Amino acid sequence: MSLPAPPLKHQQSQTALSVNLNKVALVRNTRHLGIPSVVRAAELCLQAGAAGITVHPRPDARHIRADDVTDLAALLQNWPQAEFNIEGNPLHNLMDFVRTHRPHQVTFVPDSEGQFTSDHGWQFPQDAERLKPWVAEARALGVRVSLFMDADPDPQVNVSAMTAVRALGAERVELYTEPWAQAVAQGDPERMRQVLGQFAQTAQAALDQGLGINAGHDLSLLNLTAFARGVPGLLEVSIGHALIGDALEMGYAAAVKAYLRCLEPL
Repeated sequence: MSLPAPPLKHQQSQTALSVNLNKVALVRNTRHLGIPSVVRAAELCLQAGAAGITVHPRPDARHIRADDVTDLAALLQNWPQAEFNIEGNPLHNLMDFVRTHRPHQVTFVPDSEGQFTSDHGWQFPQDAERLKPWVAEARALGVRVSLFMDADPDPQVNVSAMTAVRALGAERVELYTEPWAQAVAQGDPERMRQVLGQFAQTAQAALDQGLGINAGHDLSLLNLTAFARGVPGLLEVSIGHALIGDALEMGYAAAVKAYLRCLEPL
């Protein structure tokens, strides 16, 4: 399938790859043997060139557990060049992890407690007041704050939202990329161009406010390259489900290297 040719003027230094290990923990939790090891998975991914590790510890601990976060924080002390990104809803159990471990980055995601997976971003101005104290606390702890956000087709909505994000004190946004993954899966080139344009427009609105751009959700070997080259200022992608699925066939090292190739600048 031919993906739309992106505007190359936006390409810059290589986007960082953070590997989300939730699915490794999900498989581990189906038995009581401690395998596969989340820490070993992190180590192998970092050895292969991943720039960081992401986890999303949910209140029901159905995949990443509190001791996984502790163990990964300890591992990353030996990898000073790598970043630890903890994501989740600050209204649930997230802030205890942030206070204890002070990761490089916290990504606030508006999930409900029993939500199957993340499926939407924060809304502004509606969510601004309840996020304000959590953003301030994380910043005071020296933790970079990223907010999970949708790419809106309306340019004015994007400008308003990103202005509000900046006023709140967050430093980055993570763009929710499921609409892009769906567009690629549908295989309609015109739809792909339209959706990629929406993401580029949203990213530019964030850049205009001095915000950094992260992205994640169902990014894969099929759709990553066009996204990374078509969205301006993309600093980091967080990838879990597809990468861990590929690693089952290829191994962790080969999977990480395949994703890094997708992110190579032209």
